[in-house]
Amino acid sequence: MPPEVWDVRPIPHGQRHPRIFGRYRRLGPGESFVLVNNHDPEPLRREFGATHPDAFTWDYLESGPRRGRIRIGRLTTPA
Repeated sequence: MPPEVWDVRPIPHGQRHPRIFGRYRRLGPGESFVLVNNHDPEPLRREFGATHPDAFTWDYLESGPRRGRIRIGRLTTPA
């Protein structure tokens, strides 16, 4: 089954990270979702690295000035 695509652009900036982390916590091992955003969410990636080191995947599917798509996943076992 392909990962769920979740467009966070309509969500106010201050609410995005908590919602994204909530969605990540609901993933089972090996599951992922595709995040659609209006910029490169590098600060979010750093936050994932600090709070879930070696437990997530981050794959850029599209990187552009108006839209980015990143597949975020939960590893089956921490690296």
